Amino acid sequence: MKFLDQAKIYIKAGNGGSGSASFRREKFIEYGGPDGGDGGDGGSVIFEAERNLNTLIDFRYAQHFKAEAGHIGTKRKRTGAAGKDLIIKVPVGTQIYEEDNNTLIYDFTKNKERYLVAVGGKHGLGNVRFKSSTNRAPTKKTNGKIGEEFWVRLQLKVIADVGIIGMPNAGKSSLLSAITRARPKIASYPFTTLDPNLGVSYYDDKEVTLADIPGLIEGAHEGIGLGDKFLRHIERCKILLHLIDLSEEDLTENYLKVRNELSKYDKVLTKKREIIVFNKSDLFEKKEIDRRLKLFKKKIKKKFEIVSVIADKNLINLRKVLLKNVYK
Repeated sequence: MKFLDQAKIYIKAGNGGSGSASFRREKFIEYGGPDGGDGGDGGSVIFEAERNLNTLIDFRYAQHFKAEAGHIGTKRKRTGAAGKDLIIKVPVGTQIYEEDNNTLIYDFTKNKERYLVAVGGKHGLGNVRFKSSTNRAPTKKTNGKIGEEFWVRLQLKVIADVGIIGMPNAGKSSLLSAITRARPKIASYPFTTLDPNLGVSYYDDKEVTLADIPGLIEGAHEGIGLGDKFLRHIERCKILLHLIDLSEEDLTENYLKVRNELSKYDKVLTKKREIIVFNKSDLFEKKEIDRRLKLFKKKIKKKFEIVSVIADKNLINLRKVLLKNVYK
């Protein structure tokens, strides 16, 4: 399924049903009084978060959504049926914005969470409502109100426990595939991952949700490379797993470039808990690994893990570290 994290749709709540202007017409009752019923309320448009959805792709092909209108009132004081509400399901993590894409209407963070976005029109009144001591046969009735209608923009920010970040070709998709059931596209060239991928890792009867965020390069916050299109997905992750390719020439510079892009996009991202992981340790002997990490340890005073996704080295321990940090 293709990933889509932005959509613009038109929503229309149902109009209220009009009231009825009718009179009793029965045998032996020459001048029956008014008996026109009220109309029914129009249906509203309600959004509901669904955790089994992970993309807004459905909104690419269907962009107009209308709730049912209320039915008109009828004789014998019968009220028209109310229009059915329209329930639009979106992935957890979806944000609803006004058409200007700046004013946030609602932010879905929980499964089955609902929010009423467009209110249906109120029903019209039948002529029985206007009967009085001075007007015994009113012909007046009112029409139903128009339901709310407007365009909204949807933005999806992936919600995951752990966001896997790093330079292109660091092995993020391979790591996700190795420790979860996700099957992202994997190849030995940059930008294989064009969309965020989600996977769930299980250990000790607990689960950790991971998101493979497309590779960041220098200038990503300004739209260079895959741009800042995917940086917003990192905002929802509790922890960042910073994956670094051990075969890179300057590991420290590699690390700082990614951190710099996060800072320029939003400094809050740099304050998230971070797990540094060096990948592709199968390419070097321990002595060479120590040599490569010597300068990094001197400049970056943080703990790190060393793994090899291809050789399946230290992945079980990495799962333990992730679990410990997520459930801390």
